[in-house]
Amino acid sequence: MQAAWLLGALVVPQLLGFSHGARGADREWEGVWGGAQEEEREREALMLKHLQEALGLPAGRGDENPEGTPEDEETWGTQEDGQGEEEEETMPTSSSGPSPSPTPEDTVTYILGRLAGLDAGLHQLHVRLHALDTRVVELNRGLRQLREAASDTRDAVQALQEAQSRAEREHGRLEGCLKGLRLGHKCFLLSRDFEAQAAAQARCVARGGSLAQPADRQQMEALTRYLRAALAPYNWPVWLGVHDRRSEGLYLFENGQRVSFFAWHRAPRPEPGAGPSPAPHPLSPNQPNGGTLENCVAQASDDGSWWDHDCERRLYYVCEYPF
Repeated sequence: MQAAWLLGALVVPQLLGFSHGARGADREWEGVWGGAQEEEREREALMLKHLQEALGLPAGRGDENPEGTPEDEETWGTQEDGQGEEEEETMPTSSSGPSPSPTPEDTVTYILGRLAGLDAGLHQLHVRLHALDTRVVELNRGLRQLREAASDTRDAVQALQEAQSRAEREHGRLEGCLKGLRLGHKCFLLSRDFEAQAAAQARCVARGGSLAQPADRQQMEALTRYLRAALAPYNWPVWLGVHDRRSEGLYLFENGQRVSFFAWHRAPRPEPGAGPSPAPHPLSPNQPNGGTLENCVAQASDDGSWWDHDCERRLYYVCEYPF
């Protein structure tokens, strides 16, 4: 029994002292952690103040009420507790030394670094814009060259077309005088293509001539012999370059000159001693008889007489070419 009392007297005081030491260590740790948090808040407030002064901004809410309200203290306390618990979990052995406060030079250095980054970004944008401008200039130059080439090509094509037209006119003139009828300073050539009067005139002009325009009886008789020999034994009407489209009864050549020689068809006269014919033959009435419906003149290939026809009727035609 005495030994048990002796053991209790020795162990119990040591256990009580160990418990008191543990509580003291906890209080010391809480004091150090609270001091570190207070220094961290002061450092952040100082950095914010330097930034506001450097940027010329008005003082924040924290400058107006630096001491804070009870609610703020409670909020800070809650945040401190949460941060304390997180740091205790993640870094239980972190250093409790105070962090260095930022100086104005550090703030200026930070702002200059940000400005340098922005300047570098702007420089890159300017480089890209310059590259785009260079590309646009090159594209415009290429487009201008293409337009010039297209213009030169159009001019060349136009020149070729004009040369082709001249060659066709010269070829038509030579063909008309070699294959057709040469009479003085004119050559007549029959075409066996069926065309309306205006289309026939256009084809003659394209080959360097015009629809035939017999100016006197000599030319009329020579053209009659040529057409009779070319189309015999048939009788085909052939377009001439004579019309009265401008005014009814006013007959003009295609060149605008007024016609002074006519060879209109006339119905056959009755034989001497025979009674008068009650009416002209319906297939060979006197010409012209079409009025405003028939304004173009064609020549019969058998006797060379003139007949007026609808200008849209498709007939053979004869061209004349200068020699």
